[in-house]
Amino acid sequence: MNSNIKKIAVLTSGGDAPGMNAAVRAVVRASIFYKLDVYGIYKGYDGLIKGDLEQLQVRSVSNILSRGGTFLLSARSSEFRTKEGREKAYKNFKANELDALVVIGGDGSFTGADIFSHEYDVPVIGIPGTIDNDLAGTDFTIGYDTACNTATEAIDKIRDTASSHERLFFVEVMGRDAGFIAVNCAIGGGAVAMLVPEHNWSLEDLIKRLRKGAANQKASNVVIVAEGCKLGSSYDIAAKVKEQLDYFDIRVSVLGHLQRGGSPTTSDRVLASRMGVAAVEGLLNGQSNVMVGVINNKIAYTPISEAVKTVKRLDDDEFRIAKILSI
Repeated sequence: MNSNIKKIAVLTSGGDAPGMNAAVRAVVRASIFYKLDVYGIYKGYDGLIKGDLEQLQVRSVSNILSRGGTFLLSARSSEFRTKEGREKAYKNFKANELDALVVIGGDGSFTGADIFSHEYDVPVIGIPGTIDNDLAGTDFTIGYDTACNTATEAIDKIRDTASSHERLFFVEVMGRDAGFIAVNCAIGGGAVAMLVPEHNWSLEDLIKRLRKGAANQKASNVVIVAEGCKLGSSYDIAAKVKEQLDYFDIRVSVLGHLQRGGSPTTSDRVLASRMGVAAVEGLLNGQSNVMVGVINNKIAYTPISEAVKTVKRLDDDEFRIAKILSI
């Protein structure tokens, strides 16, 4: 165990994800279990710059396991992107006699953590909290399972009205440059097609698929569109389809930030709890500038730079299965 680690701070940064509170809870309780002082930093890196932090106790994290969002609040800090901002953050880090930092967030948050760690030799461990599931070094990120469940539940309800009126729905899900949510929801929601950034489906491919569905007398059609789809937004695609298939009654539904909220699933709570404990134990075992992940159900530590820069690929088999089942 690293005897130099006495005080740990934890913050949540970037977009919120269901399960972040569970991760904070695990970091706090694991720290106390190992007789460490633990501090919560409010509003991400901005809180570190402004010195907005307080010591947390066991009861500080009571009854947050089931809550979505993050009680520490989150923000994207433009000031932390500057050398001057990071210098302010480090001064507060030292003024509070902190020894290590746990950052819960996505790729942008980890990029900042990586720079901060190298500039000031601060032990940092990242916990992947993002619904996009786009970080290498872990099979799943915190919030992904909940987001998929939320989106699939919404798609089920949209299908009810699509069937009642024989409509074609384009449902846009989050994912930015990654189609993990879209593929998962396409399989779980029984979509006729899915459009994701990783696969270059053309408009002609989509038209062909929809014509085939119409020929098979499908009562309803749902197309899942990842927000980063290269064909454009769901509204753009729907308009182009309408030009060629004017017999479809077309509607668009953008799920948006609905996917970020809600109580985390059991899977996300367990994942967040495992990662929170592993972050504290990793710091005590000398790990630094790494991200905690779970690969094949085992805890793994990946250099933050590698987790951020490596492109995480969609499972081609899942994509293949979605196409088979969409006929």
